[in-house]
Amino acid sequence: MACSKYMTPQEISAYAPYKLADDGLTPKDRARKRMEDGGLWTEKQYMGRRWGIGCVSLEITQRCNLDCTLCYLSESSEALKDIPLEEVYRRIDMIRAHYGPNTDIQVSGGDPTLRKRDELVAIVRRIREVGMRPTLFTNGIKATRDMLEELAEAGLVDVAFHVDLTQERKGYATEEDLNEVRLEYINRARGLPIAVYFNTTVYEGNFQEVPKIVDFFVKHSDVVRLASFQLQADTGRGVLAERAFMITQQSVADQIRKGAGCDINFDLADIGHSACNKYAMTLVTDGKVSDLFDDPEYIRKVIKATEDVVIDRTNKRRALEAVVDAVIKTPSLLPDSAAWLAKKGWKMKNDLFRSRGKVNKLSFFIHNFMDACHLEKDRIDACVFMVATAEGPLSMCLNNAKRDEYLLKPIPIRKEGVVQFWNPVTGSFQKDAPKKVEVVHTRKTARGRTREKIEAERLAARAIQKAGAQTGSQAPEKI
Repeated sequence: MACSKYMTPQEISAYAPYKLADDGLTPKDRARKRMEDGGLWTEKQYMGRRWGIGCVSLEITQRCNLDCTLCYLSESSEALKDIPLEEVYRRIDMIRAHYGPNTDIQVSGGDPTLRKRDELVAIVRRIREVGMRPTLFTNGIKATRDMLEELAEAGLVDVAFHVDLTQERKGYATEEDLNEVRLEYINRARGLPIAVYFNTTVYEGNFQEVPKIVDFFVKHSDVVRLASFQLQADTGRGVLAERAFMITQQSVADQIRKGAGCDINFDLADIGHSACNKYAMTLVTDGKVSDLFDDPEYIRKVIKATEDVVIDRTNKRRALEAVVDAVIKTPSLLPDSAAWLAKKGWKMKNDLFRSRGKVNKLSFFIHNFMDACHLEKDRIDACVFMVATAEGPLSMCLNNAKRDEYLLKPIPIRKEGVVQFWNPVTGSFQKDAPKKVEVVHTRKTARGRTREKIEAERLAARAIQKAGAQTGSQAPEKI
């Protein structure tokens, strides 16, 4: 695959994780400078205004209990041991130092529920203790009700369930069929003080079903707070390659509008680079969707007035009270707020009457991941979605392009006053760093393209042996 129009392999290799700058700037100031340097600073830009980073992925395991046809993980991932707990804690502290309190941390993997449960709980608790907000990113298979209860007690803020056809769950032929799984996960989290999100990878196989998925989320917006749609990317170990031409930010936004049954503004809020992220917010009353961003001028004023407000996603009432309090403290906004409320209330009056005033908020997010060989430097520079590597935060798309460079490095850890090196393949500590860490796959650890290659070799060897037996010749040694 040619890379001439994009970052070269040399540029990708040279792009290092961010180092903590001793510049006296706050995390939001640094974020704003990044946006200004990239020509992305506008009155609707969240990065540098509302937070210093969108979120940081903390990968606590590389193992997964699914083998998705689209997967960002490395082909080495399944053969790697879970990084030591003390290294996880060090990365948590590193994230805190870079981005400050209230940073959103995705506790992810692999699937983080495959980590020892007591360690997963300890990790969530540690994130909350240092003043940041942990979200569990999981396929949901092992995320039982009692696990979610324990994690909520430890300080979990959100759970994001990833469910779609790329996971090839047995017995489900369509996305509509998978609503059975989604509903089960919703019921597991129902009533807990955590926000519920859903992630869906959009590819040619489910593009036409996006409206049905959206309709399902609308029907369950009493629990579901955000639906994220992630566009197919040619990266990691997944066997599917580049996305079909019809899958774009615009076309997916149109499919979401179709499922919601109303026009939705995806251009009011900028989340970093507009080619990477699109965000919209709606209100759902009596099953009817209303765009919350339908008055751009007023909403921009609200964004500015609430840029320092910390929204409590675990409690809808407290979240609303925080926004209202910020608006009240901005006297110039009061006339506009009264006019907006009157207009919105009149438009929704019948739905409000039928629902007895019950209103749910449902947000939509479109994330346009880049192919590993199609990285654009301006988008990497403006990235709002970081991964916490051992060497510092790095853009998710860039990390996906060179995962093994970080995963297969021994990690120096101080134990009993002495630095020892943890080997990611053996999971053992040794005095000196190994010169090279190699992964030798078995059928158990092979995923994606490696699994297909091993299966092809096994079938070829079987065919050769069968042919040899039929001709009476000596069969070759078993591969």
